[in-house]
Amino acid sequence: MAGDVLSQSEIDALLSAISTGEMTAEDAKKDEETRKVKSYDFKRALRFSKDQIRSLTRIHENFARLLTTFFSAQLRNYVQITVVSVDQIPFEEFVRSIPNMTLINVFEVPPLDGNILMEIHPNIAYSMMDRLMGGTGGSYSNVDNLTEIETKIMTNLFERSFDNLREAWENVAEIDPILVELEVNPQFLQMISPNETVIVISLNTIIGDTSGMINICIPHVVLEPIVPNLSVRYWMQSNTKQMSDEQIRTLEGRVKQASLPVVTELGATDISVQDFLTMQIGDVLQLNQKIEDPLTIKVGTLPKFTGQAGKVGKKMAVQILDPLKGADEHE
Repeated sequence: MAGDVLSQSEIDALLSAISTGEMTAEDAKKDEETRKVKSYDFKRALRFSKDQIRSLTRIHENFARLLTTFFSAQLRNYVQITVVSVDQIPFEEFVRSIPNMTLINVFEVPPLDGNILMEIHPNIAYSMMDRLMGGTGGSYSNVDNLTEIETKIMTNLFERSFDNLREAWENVAEIDPILVELEVNPQFLQMISPNETVIVISLNTIIGDTSGMINICIPHVVLEPIVPNLSVRYWMQSNTKQMSDEQIRTLEGRVKQASLPVVTELGATDISVQDFLTMQIGDVLQLNQKIEDPLTIKVGTLPKFTGQAGKVGKKMAVQILDPLKGADEHE
């Protein structure tokens, strides 16, 4: 459904003019080049800006990645789903483009009003069904209707897939998709007015050796309350969420429970490799520090305090004397 699509009336008028000799193909091309005023078709009202279309594209690219992982696990087969196009067209035009005996999920997305459609091409739908029922994933698109068992199997599959849609939309709106019905005939769809503008997201889907399209149809009335959230500015702000007080307290508690090594250095010295190789038990090393000098205490690898060695009961211990100057600069 990518690119500009002519309505049926426009196609009929163009073919009629060419067939009667009133206009040739070259005339139509020249007329388009010289026309300075563009005609506006109120049946194809453009209610979404390019910025908002780009945001919807990003949302459903994420949804396509999540859906690829989900269907791969459920069908135990190679699955690849990618966004092909995001268009705004009249609802009537979308219904005409749907093949017969396709699989259509109608679902609500509270707290938003209205319904969203997910249309699965017969090749893909029946390939999924064949895999779920133990087959090889062959496509049997000549099925006239679904049995109760087949309907239940496909309903369960798509209801579980809605978790991915919820996750993809979470930066824009907190939605809770609920499946309303599973339809196989597009002629029975009376969801909105035929001239209502809808967003159609087309997903190219490959399952094993079978390919087809999954189309998601979102009416303007559903998106209207959250249209401001589709701007790039809101999108960037939503990706830099502030942590709540509870999250901050939880993070502080976990950091405080982290373990850190504390090391006290008695001193250091330099020796040659030859002396190191001949070193034996009982040899004495002269350190670069006097006995009465304070010792350096390191937390991790950073020097933090000075201290003095001693004992507590039968265990060796170190008493902290002072913090080292400039130690806070290394935190």
